Amino acid sequence: MAKYLFTSESVTEGHPDKVCDQISDAILDELIKQDPQSHVAVEALVTTGIIVVAGEVTTKGYADVEGIIRKTIDGIGYNKPEYYFDSKGSGVMVSIHSQSPDIAQGVKEENLENIGAGDQGIMFGYAVDETPELMPLPISLAHKLAHKLSTVRKSNELAYLRPDGKTQVTVEYDEQHKPQRVTTVVIAAQHDEKFEGKELTAQKIKEDLIEHVVKPVLGKYFNAQTQVVVNGTGRFVLGGPAGDTGVTGRKIIVDTYGGMAAHGGGCFSGKDPTKVDRSACYMARYIAKNIVAAGLASKCEVQLAYVIGVAEPVSIFVDTFGTEKVAKEKIEPLIRKHFRLKPGQIIQDLQLRRPIYKKTAAYGHFGREEPEFAWEKKDKAAALRKEAGL
Repeated sequence: MAKYLFTSESVTEGHPDKVCDQISDAILDELIKQDPQSHVAVEALVTTGIIVVAGEVTTKGYADVEGIIRKTIDGIGYNKPEYYFDSKGSGVMVSIHSQSPDIAQGVKEENLENIGAGDQGIMFGYAVDETPELMPLPISLAHKLAHKLSTVRKSNELAYLRPDGKTQVTVEYDEQHKPQRVTTVVIAAQHDEKFEGKELTAQKIKEDLIEHVVKPVLGKYFNAQTQVVVNGTGRFVLGGPAGDTGVTGRKIIVDTYGGMAAHGGGCFSGKDPTKVDRSACYMARYIAKNIVAAGLASKCEVQLAYVIGVAEPVSIFVDTFGTEKVAKEKIEPLIRKHFRLKPGQIIQDLQLRRPIYKKTAAYGHFGREEPEFAWEKKDKAAALRKEAGL
């Protein structure tokens, strides 16, 4: 195969869709903190001056939904009336009701290990050895750029930035599928009209972002040939929910692998871990990451499939894209031996009944080796490697 380019994008925590994801997961966190067995499916919509939250909840806990919403929005940075969407002035509408009994009977909790899946569906996990965190380089860099945008805004290093933003990174790969360089970086960064009494020019914003965001993040991947595009229209003042309506679950490729791997279609945010859309995707990533960390393959994609009300997955599929170091037919039996795949077992093994979800709702659910992200551990790698005879 000849050299090729691959591109992934990310968004900041102030992007309208990500605002909704964080609202949904902040509500989930509060309910799980009070009642770990809470069943939650909550979605949000945001637009100019209003937030709408709706969904299904069964819990022994109580959440001050409006208070959680306003605190979340304020923490992101929407706290000024001139944004046309802010934590104090925007209206809130809430419509939450109990979970359907037809769904609830499939996830009864007499025995956690044997509860059925909360829905049918297919879930994918992926890992590749091109970054230390075993993520594809394009999405890894796009997330880091988006996070850096928020960091320099909140620290007042670039005080004129506003919360909304997007990043995009194009990487050149060689014939062996190894990343060589970043060819293009695209940044859309919301900004004030003026800074220190002067009109903000597109050139100043670009120069600042290259110096304070692009170079520190890209490091060795930045050179004189790297093309940087900042605010392609020349201006990005009106943004956030006032510029583009947001909805929970619309950034599923940003949330996962930036398009480098398959996606089953279900979103994560606002869903408790009995929903395999979320928990089984986390388990699939855990499996794929440990397979690559063990050296069984340099690239791995795992598919799990479930039926509502049934505990065992109906299928497991593994693709190592010709990079396997052991016979491919040995890998699935190793997965079944070393990873428990019933929804209740996944909940236990990945410690998913903790209030950890708001943190996942911006900058990606994968590739962040933090204490809350149990699915990022490589603790099975040594056993897999030994048993595979490597």
